[in-house]
Amino acid sequence: MSKSSSHKQQGLIVKALSGFYYVKPDDSQHGETLQCRARGIFKKRGLTPLVGDRVVYSVTENGEGTVEELLPRTSELIRPPVANVDLAVLVFSVSEPELNLQLLDKFLLHIEYADIPAVLCLSKQDLQDEEDAEEIAQAISSVRRIYGGLGYDIFGTSSNRGEGVQQLQERLSGHVAVFAGQSGVGKSSLLNAIVPGLSLATNAISNKLGRGKHTTRHVELIDIGGGYVADTPGFSQLDFEELGIEDLGYGFVEIRELSGDCKFRGCTHSHEPGCAIIAALERGEMEQSRYEHYRLFLAELNDKKRRY
Repeated sequence: MSKSSSHKQQGLIVKALSGFYYVKPDDSQHGETLQCRARGIFKKRGLTPLVGDRVVYSVTENGEGTVEELLPRTSELIRPPVANVDLAVLVFSVSEPELNLQLLDKFLLHIEYADIPAVLCLSKQDLQDEEDAEEIAQAISSVRRIYGGLGYDIFGTSSNRGEGVQQLQERLSGHVAVFAGQSGVGKSSLLNAIVPGLSLATNAISNKLGRGKHTTRHVELIDIGGGYVADTPGFSQLDFEELGIEDLGYGFVEIRELSGDCKFRGCTHSHEPGCAIIAALERGEMEQSRYEHYRLFLAELNDKKRRY
């Protein structure tokens, strides 16, 4: 390959593995990628290219490439490390493992803090037993009432039956999305249903533990036709190290909207007089479970701060 071929081009990092970055050129017709190294200058500046980064790269004489420049990011997640995500799909199963609203609120808190729009996906809608059917129907109804009422889009899916898969794929179109949710909720099965032939490794639930084993080891963007989904090791470390008390309130949509009406600045919404959130709760305008989870996270945050 002649030196003239080293002119700079733009592309998207779709995979990062062992110090290599796999860049999909903007003019790639069939999804081919180019294996690239990053220039040493990034390390000196404390920058690391991430999956999802739009980059300027050049092709070297040996047919590989060099990432020359990172284009400006619209968002950046630390865990999992992905750039330019503009949609988060929180996948929660309605059975095996059963719906956990506290965990759902914890995921939403982190996604809201990262300023990424979220949609909810209730998966495994085909797995319910007859005896659990009524309980599961109530759980689904609660999620639609509480979270639909807060403005979140909610999709119901069954990967086995293919139900709801097309609607979800249409919602993902034009986005770089990240799937989040506890292990074993069917994220990989859902991606396999969206992209036939993908065959991501899936793990059945370990009955003994009631949770799935992690199957994904590195971050990769999957082309779903008109959009990308980051298949990631997931948000396994959901802690509050980087959050302050105000950030906690920001992560709850209804608290964020009402907190400006509190009597005192820096109100923790836990005991203060003139608190707009406590007043809304008493009027039945905020869901009890959401407020309880807020208080729980607040206690966890305060406990962490005391220990460090």
